[in-house]
Amino acid sequence: MRLSPFFFFLSLVSSSLIDTFEDWAHQFKMNFENDKHYETILENWINNHKFIDETNSKNLTYKLGHNQFSGMDSTEFRKYLGISKFLFNEHKPVTNNISYNYFMTQLPKSVNWLEKGAVTNVKDQGQCGSCWSFSTTGALEGAYFIKTGKLEAFSEQQLVDCDNRLNGGKDLGCKGGLMDNAFSWISKNNGLCKEDNYPYISGTTQKIDNCDKTCHVEPKSNIQTYIDVPPNSDDEMMKAISSQPVSIAIQADQREFQLYSSGVFTGKCGNELNHGVLVVGYGTLNDEDYYLVKNSWSDSWGDSGYIKLGRGIQYNNGDGQCGLLLQGSYPLL
Repeated sequence: MRLSPFFFFLSLVSSSLIDTFEDWAHQFKMNFENDKHYETILENWINNHKFIDETNSKNLTYKLGHNQFSGMDSTEFRKYLGISKFLFNEHKPVTNNISYNYFMTQLPKSVNWLEKGAVTNVKDQGQCGSCWSFSTTGALEGAYFIKTGKLEAFSEQQLVDCDNRLNGGKDLGCKGGLMDNAFSWISKNNGLCKEDNYPYISGTTQKIDNCDKTCHVEPKSNIQTYIDVPPNSDDEMMKAISSQPVSIAIQADQREFQLYSSGVFTGKCGNELNHGVLVVGYGTLNDEDYYLVKNSWSDSWGDSGYIKLGRGIQYNNGDGQCGLLLQGSYPLL
């Protein structure tokens, strides 16, 4: 009896590997449209499985592992997240602003705003290139906590729906944006609504919705101005982080980043900025200096939704690991 191409493909894969794949598919609630779809995802998953094993066998400063993106190749991964470098590349940071800690003579050895209670739970941008809005709300949430002593989650959906070029803003909804643009919009809007009043839906719909102008804007969230961290300087970035969480842009479309699991990420990562995230601290682990970065890909990615990015002048000729020193900024309330 001649096997169909699909079952012939399965016959080449060990039963233990199929079982592991099926466990992964069950964990992440994968829906297979047909045999071809199953085969494509399985093939991607096996390739990533081999890559994870090969990388982890090298005894590096970090480990890779399976997550919700294990069934995607790099192209599918970029498309799913709507990763775009359009606005990041057109932005030129203002470097003449002075941060709170400009006159600091000695930096703390470590800072962790998560431990201080200034960081909300990890969120999930889903199938929408809205990373910029999550980075923005994260920085706002940190600043708001420092000002009021209260931790509140603010609305990414309001930024996606209202701060776009259809409504007089500068950002592009699910097609990308820039944190500085969003800080400016919040300032003009006299603040932002809380997430409970304006919940996030674009991760599922993959598009902007009508701008809701009736939600209650939290008055103490009004941004007076924002600070651009002078680029290419670990000292300046660490000074800024010692004041509050900082929005940054990084390159996040490479395979090792996609499958990162734990440790200090010192692997291949360039400076073609295409993703907005939030740096919430810095420190040292096993003699490796790092920045602690909150992502917006849910807590099933990375180290419970976080990544430790290598810190030091050796990364990208001073641009920082994944370019993190190029476009840091934070709001003042």
